[in-house]
Amino acid sequence: MTDIRTRGVSRRHLLGAFAATMVTATPTFSNAAGFLRGGGDIRRIRMYSGRTGERLDMIYWIEGNYIADAVKEVHHFMRDWRTNDVKQIDLRTIDIMAAAHNLMDVSEPYMLLSGYRSPKTNAMLRARSSGVAKNSLHLKGQAADLRLGSRSVNQMARAATACRAGGVGRYSRSDFVHMDCGPVRSWGR
Repeated sequence: MTDIRTRGVSRRHLLGAFAATMVTATPTFSNAAGFLRGGGDIRRIRMYSGRTGERLDMIYWIEGNYIADAVKEVHHFMRDWRTNDVKQIDLRTIDIMAAAHNLMDVSEPYMLLSGYRSPKTNAMLRARSSGVAKNSLHLKGQAADLRLGSRSVNQMARAATACRAGGVGRYSRSDFVHMDCGPVRSWGR
């Protein structure tokens, strides 16, 4: 292996200086890089639904490109299972879910409790629980409620929070974590 040095400046030093310049010059890029930490050159999403019995295990992104057919399957999988309404899921939410999954180093698929929610479903859930937001990001296809049998709510929430890309809600009593691509914030215990 060769060590490339020019006048006492190493290649590593130059790359570090370039990276620091990029972070300073474009703060939005630094935020994006934060939430894609753990995303990799190939992004894969693994989920199952106890409600529908469906399973999903697919690569949906390869080296900078989303795979249209795979993303379409994710939209269908994350539909409102009560009404069968399908909405496009915000790709940022899928990326956060995949990155958090990678950070936890687990092969177990997420159990999807709630992805997209139709206005009818959201209203019904609000009538039953004070914990359902009137303007929930689930209505926009920007949120998911997830569970893993092999990881605690706190472990899942820490992984999602490490992405620094959206909302992370801990629902320890109900044993799930909410992940969304809205403003960075956290709640629950």
